[in-house]
Amino acid sequence: MPTLLLTHPACLGHDPGPHHPERPDRLRAVLAALEGEAFAGLARLEAPAATMEQLLRVHPENYVQAMIGASPAPGEYAMIDGDTVMSSGSIDAALRAAGAVVAGVDAVMSGKADTAFAAVRPPGHHATPDIPGGFCLFNNVAIGARHAQQRHGVERVAILDFDVHHGQGTQAVVEADPSLFYGSTHQYPLYPGTGHSRERGIDGNVANVPLRPNSGSPQFRQAWGDMILPQLDRFAPQLVIVSAGFDGHKVDPLAQLNLETEDFAWITRELLAIAGRHAEGRLVSALEGGYDLDALADATGAHVAELMRA
Repeated sequence: MPTLLLTHPACLGHDPGPHHPERPDRLRAVLAALEGEAFAGLARLEAPAATMEQLLRVHPENYVQAMIGASPAPGEYAMIDGDTVMSSGSIDAALRAAGAVVAGVDAVMSGKADTAFAAVRPPGHHATPDIPGGFCLFNNVAIGARHAQQRHGVERVAILDFDVHHGQGTQAVVEADPSLFYGSTHQYPLYPGTGHSRERGIDGNVANVPLRPNSGSPQFRQAWGDMILPQLDRFAPQLVIVSAGFDGHKVDPLAQLNLETEDFAWITRELLAIAGRHAEGRLVSALEGGYDLDALADATGAHVAELMRA
């Protein structure tokens, strides 16, 4: 079965301003890379907007309404916090971003695809149930995980996060629910300042491995191979969801890890192997960070190429 690519033009309409790192050109670079001949076999689907029912599985209704109500008029900006900015197109983009992950879950759970990649923005893993931030409005991967449980009866869902920043929003959803697992490597110290190894969740269902600035391939692979992947294997997920952030790349301007493109291909293969053992190969991935356009395009291409080889 093919790998499914989900995206929507509305995700380009989220415009946080001319000098903001989370700019529309990020998605343009990713989509251009995925137009290459090597990706001709991708199935492609326009992402639907997430429904209110789907959003409310993670976010309270007053939060969702507050985000919708904060949407500014065309040509204006709304500052949600010092890093998170909304334009008039941001809510539509955020709904499509969450909806893409939901549709990816539907595709792999119904057998229409083995793997899916949501090429979307804004990212989501910093959004807690009731606090936006870190460029994020709705938590796309958490919404997808809850949808898998509520719609498809999946008992154990794992979310794995190799973005350079810790996904404190995702952890806030997972840590009190042993039916979910969250594993993350991330640079520390760095925004948002969470993700210490002692944060282990209610039932050891959270695995954080902070990486010091200037850590590279050996430290990254050891963290996953020795610590997170064995815990994930024991959890035996019936669905794997990935927060695919590529800002740990050595040339990324927002952090100081020294990962190579091949490291992202490697971790993709490792996660696919666990999905193959426990989840009939079902894996859904969603774009998070990555702010050097060339590195983002290259690393995303390597990630998706591995999904297609699964």
